[in-house]
Amino acid sequence: MEETANPVGRPRSILAGRVKEPSEGRELERGAMREESPRERAAKRAAELRGHLGDMDQGRDDFYVPPEYIPDGWSYEWKRKTNVGQEDPAYQVALARMGWEPVPASRHPSMMPDGNKYQIIERKGMILMERPLEITEEARAIEQRLARNQVRQKEAQLASAPDGTMTRDHAQTKPRISKGYEAIPIPKD
Repeated sequence: MEETANPVGRPRSILAGRVKEPSEGRELERGAMREESPRERAAKRAAELRGHLGDMDQGRDDFYVPPEYIPDGWSYEWKRKTNVGQEDPAYQVALARMGWEPVPASRHPSMMPDGNKYQIIERKGMILMERPLEITEEARAIEQRLARNQVRQKEAQLASAPDGTMTRDHAQTKPRISKGYEAIPIPKD
């Protein structure tokens, strides 16, 4: 067996059987004897926060609800609870009549601060509410039908002429209504 000198001058073969290397057992003993430093604890917590905060450079949507939170067959929407710090009981009654109910905080505990003192999920004067998806789809269909009827009524008003005046059937007097969607130009400062 080849013997090489260590820094103290004793052969390694002699030390190998009797003495532990300094890095083997002493770190375990020290770790159990003392708490981690505040700096180490802060570094661990920062790493943990980075894991679920994501990229902090981008804007944050305070009202984002992950799609996997929404149960199958239900729809979630944020509804107004307060307006300028004042509750509006008449509006809350209207919401209940339309089928909206508050989502219990116990269903999504990560959406509220620690502790079970909150019954519902609230943010910035808004409350997360739920109702069956089929009722929400019916309500949206009714809203679309009402909006289309309003547009048709305005088109009819533009095309009609008051009694006793000439009609607007002539090419030069007939209103030109075009429908389309396009980007609105944003002025540069």
